[in-house]
Amino acid sequence: MTTLSPVPTQREIVLTGDRTTGKLHLGHYVGSLKNRVQLQERYETYIMLADVQALTTHFDRPAMLAESVRQVALDYLSVGIDPEKSTIFVQSMIPEIAELTVIFSMFVTVSSLRHNPTVKHEAKERGYDDLYYGFLGYPVSQAADIAAFKASLVPAGEDQIPHIEQARKIVRRFNELYAPVLVEPEILVGERLNGLDGGSKMSKSLGNAISLDASPEEVSAQIRKAKTDPARIHKTDPGHPDVCTVFGYHCIFRKEGCEEIRENCMKGRLGCAACKAMVTEAIEEVMRPVRERRELYRHREKDINEIVMSGTAKAREAARRTMGEVRDAMGIDYFK
Repeated sequence: MTTLSPVPTQREIVLTGDRTTGKLHLGHYVGSLKNRVQLQERYETYIMLADVQALTTHFDRPAMLAESVRQVALDYLSVGIDPEKSTIFVQSMIPEIAELTVIFSMFVTVSSLRHNPTVKHEAKERGYDDLYYGFLGYPVSQAADIAAFKASLVPAGEDQIPHIEQARKIVRRFNELYAPVLVEPEILVGERLNGLDGGSKMSKSLGNAISLDASPEEVSAQIRKAKTDPARIHKTDPGHPDVCTVFGYHCIFRKEGCEEIRENCMKGRLGCAACKAMVTEAIEEVMRPVRERRELYRHREKDINEIVMSGTAKAREAARRTMGEVRDAMGIDYFK
């Protein structure tokens, strides 16, 4: 785990991305996207449209990938990812990642994958009693994504910590077995945004998220429905902000006023409706420029396609170079 550091003397590499299973939401923005926008100014940044990993849970709906790839690419551009500074690419169009995944899988134990906390949690959440091979091997695939680009930093949510730790172990093991040609990554953990229901992190699959293309009316309506302190019945009742979803949003989107909100809530001086209105406006401050950029790109499908195809070509060249070193290190570049 790491924090943002001063500008590196050399352009280190960042690798990050999202599964293309639908629109991105405010939780993605808080957890990773806003960090990516900052990092692209200082690092060589690769951002992956993870369509292969989308199949780990959506293998029975491959038709959705084409729409989702473009939707997520549009989300990236909308939040401020600059294609002149970041390389946006499609995972399935980099066969070297698949090759490296297979190589890594030869020395990763099934036991270590089964004990990965995030794998266990997601399997339980999705009701998977018998794990599919691709789902179980998700961390191996993710390690290959990172290693293929020799990324030293991965901005991600806290749920990805076990995956990045496993990636570090895989890279370390490869370097010990063959030659030290791969880079052990660090994770830059973003903030966590709980879902509107207050029960878990914001997630589109749980239906508790605010999508990045939500209108002002939709944002306002969703915040009005957000779970607050269940013990607070009347406006003047003393509140318990630490169990209130909306107070958590204040601490993320209105940091400078967070303690004042806490005090006024606990003393019964601030009602839930007014509290929600304040945080809605703070969220709107984030969403307005996102909507403006989205509008610039919304009808430019050809331009988006060109951005992604150009990025994919650049990413494949980088992955090819890494795989050449990997095959050399293993002694399996037979006819070089």
